This record gives sequence, C-alpha cells and structure tokens, in this order.
Amino acid sequence: MTTGQAITPVTAEAVTAEAVSEALTAFLAERIKTEVAPDQDLFASGLASSMFAMQLVVHLEETYDIAIIGPELKLDNFRTVQAMTALVLRLRDG
Repeated sequence: MTTGQAITPVTAEAVTAEAVSEALTAFLAERIKTEVAPDQDLFASGLASSMFAMQLVVHLEETYDIAIIGPELKLDNFRTVQAMTALVLRLRDG
C-alpha cells in the first residue's frame, strides 16, 4: 500500500486471526522492507518507532473499521503482529 492509496475496510467475514495476522505481516513487510515473525517485538528489534506506531494505529482503524482510543493506545498493543491481531479482534467483537 502506498501513501494516499484508498483503504477498503475488511468485511466481517474476513476478520479471523489468521487473516488479520497475514494482512499485518504483509503490510509490515511492505513498509519496513523486511519479514517479521508474528511474535517479533517490532520496537525492541528497532524495526518500528513511536512515529510508525501512529501509522499502525491509522492503518488498523481504517482497514478494520475500529477506533483505537484511550487505554487501547498503549505501546504493548503494537509490539507484535500477535498483539495487533488480538487488538483488532477484541475491538471488532466488542
């Protein structure tokens, strides 16, 4: 995905842990130009910064039609693909 490209929210049928994880892994690979493991800490490994975390927030909100606010904005929710997947599923279900 390039900056300015339209984002199509994912339909409810497509929101599974596997689908979210695969989509996030692909998004990250495109943005940071390296493959990441689902449990790899993006910040500890130096692959992501706090500025990139805000891009992740916007990407997740637009892609999955969710609002990430208040306590959900903590960095731990964005450290790994697994954490972001759990966040998306929790907010979609809640």
